[in-house]
Amino acid sequence: MASRVLLGRFSTARASSWRTLTPSRTYVAVARTFTPRAASATKGASTKTALQAAKASTTVGKGNSDNLESLSNTSDEIDVPPEELSVPAESLPSSAVLSQPPSPTPFPSEASELSDALSNGVVGETTSTDWSKSYYGLSRQPFSKDVSEVLLSPIDPQDVEMKPDGLIYLPEIKYRRVLNKAFGPGGWGLAPRSETNVGPKVVSREYALVCLGRLVAIARGEQEYFDPSGIPTATEACKSNALMRCCKDLGVASELWDPRFIREFKQKYCVEVFAENLVTKKKRKLWRRKDQPKFDYPWKE
Repeated sequence: MASRVLLGRFSTARASSWRTLTPSRTYVAVARTFTPRAASATKGASTKTALQAAKASTTVGKGNSDNLESLSNTSDEIDVPPEELSVPAESLPSSAVLSQPPSPTPFPSEASELSDALSNGVVGETTSTDWSKSYYGLSRQPFSKDVSEVLLSPIDPQDVEMKPDGLIYLPEIKYRRVLNKAFGPGGWGLAPRSETNVGPKVVSREYALVCLGRLVAIARGEQEYFDPSGIPTATEACKSNALMRCCKDLGVASELWDPRFIREFKQKYCVEVFAENLVTKKKRKLWRRKDQPKFDYPWKE
């Protein structure tokens, strides 16, 4: 009995000691710190700028649209008048020009002809070739068969004249008739290539023969004169002499430069006779055609 009472007291004392040792919970209120709004905005802006810089330095092949939008524009800093920003009306193509179809590209042959014409100044009706320097069209291509037949036709013996000194020649009007027949009136011309050289007794000048817009030949004509008043006539004769020499390149009357033809022509159509000068009474041998009348004055046959 006594033991039970002691055991009960011990249990009661132990339970009371446990109640005393049980810990109690303590709640501590933590105070919150508030940051001003302006400071937080500044911190956020700096953070955004840093992120943009990192993005610009790490992103390859992409623009920085966010950074560019935030940069200042020079138009905001400089005042430019509105009229200077507008495009002049003359620089804008009209609707008529835009509606026109593009010009066709020339073929290679046409392009080469155009290039030659441009380098020599033969383009359009308002431009002309400087024949005093140009060689445009020289040996470019042969003339047609019809033209060649006219130029190379055999000379008519009835057209050949004989000088008293034995020189045979074709009058300059005969050369002009051949050229007119071959190219037509206006289809050929003589272009001066130098100034007229007037010497003490001789006038000379260089000419170019141009046929159908092409250079054919170049020659220098010359003519003697005995009085200064005869220089104009000598100048015209100089031109005819140059024409005769230029026609050699076209084959016109080329027989006149053939020694064999000259000998045969003299033997067949000419005669050499004695004649006396009625003023000085000197005698000498002179040539004339057989079908011409005898010498009369100042030489008497």
